Amino acid sequence: MEYPQELLENLYRTMVRIRICEESLVEPILQGKIRGPCHLCSGQEAVAAGVCAALQKDDYIFGTHRSHGHFLAKGGSLAAMVAEIYGCETGCSRGRGGSMHLIAPEQGVLGVAPIVAGTISLAMGAALASAIRRDNRVTVSFFGDGAAGEGVLYECLNFAALKKLPLIFLCENNFYATHLPLRDCRVEDHIFRISEPFCIPARQVDGNAVLEVYEAAKEAVERCRQGQGPAFIECLTYRLRGHVGPDDNIQGTHTDIRPREEVEAWRQKDPIKRFQDCLLGHGLVARTTLEQIVREAQLEVAEAHLSARQRDLPDSKDLGEYVFK
Repeated sequence: MEYPQELLENLYRTMVRIRICEESLVEPILQGKIRGPCHLCSGQEAVAAGVCAALQKDDYIFGTHRSHGHFLAKGGSLAAMVAEIYGCETGCSRGRGGSMHLIAPEQGVLGVAPIVAGTISLAMGAALASAIRRDNRVTVSFFGDGAAGEGVLYECLNFAALKKLPLIFLCENNFYATHLPLRDCRVEDHIFRISEPFCIPARQVDGNAVLEVYEAAKEAVERCRQGQGPAFIECLTYRLRGHVGPDDNIQGTHTDIRPREEVEAWRQKDPIKRFQDCLLGHGLVARTTLEQIVREAQLEVAEAHLSARQRDLPDSKDLGEYVFK
C-alpha cells in the first residue's frame, strides 16, 4: 500500500518527538527537579502516533496515567506539557495537575487521569454528546490492559453498542498491570475478545508497527463516522521504562520485576527503529530528512525544559483557585 510522504514523515516525527521528550525527563526525575510521578511511554509511541494520525483536530481523546504520547500525538503543546510536569503556572493545567492530569481542549484532548479505567466513562459521555449533536466527531478512549479488569469498561461497551456511539475503545496491552503480569490476572489473554458479547467489531494489532496501528484506527474511525457504532482495538506493545519513573527506582531499589531478557527482546522491536528501517529500506524518505526531524525534536525539547525551569510555580495564595466549591 502506498502512503503520502507527508504522512510517513509526520508519523516518524510524532514518534521521535514523544521518545525524545520522554527520555529527556529521566535525569530531571532522578535529580529531584521533577517531583511528581511520571509514567513514561517510551516504547509505546506507535500506538499514539498511529491512532491520532487517523483523527481530525476536533475529534476527542481521553487518556490514562501514561498519556504524554497521546497528548503530543493529538497536537498538545510540548512546551505546555513539560511546564506542567515541572509544576509551572504556564503548564497546560496551570501547574496543578502534573504528568497525569493533562488537557488541551483546543486540540481535542479532553483529559487524562490516573484512575484505572477512570476516563472510559467520560469518553463514552463525550461520544454520546457527539451522537446527540450529530457533529460527526469521533472519540477515542485510551486505556491499558489493567482496565480490562474493571467493571466500568463492560458497562460502557454495552451502552456504546446499544446507542451506536462513535467511540473507539483502544487498549494498549503492554502485558503488565503495574507489576502484575497479564498471565497472572486473566484467564483469557486476548483482550480484544471481550467486545464479542456486545457485538462490537474488534481486532488485535502489532502496537509497535505504526502503519498497522494507523490502518486499524482509520478503519475504526470510518465506521464511527458512518454511524455504525463503536469499535475495539487491542495494540500489543511494551514499555521500555519502569511502571513509574525511569526504572522503578525507589530510594535506589530496583523494583521492576520484568526479566531483563524480556525487556531486551522488546527493545529489539523498538517501533521507531522499525519504522526508520522501513522508510530507509524502501527509499520512502531520505536519511537526511529523518536526521533533520530528530534534530528539530531535540531542540524543541531542550527549549521546553529551559523555559520550564525559568518559570514560576503557582503561588500558595492561589491554592483555592480553579477548585469547585
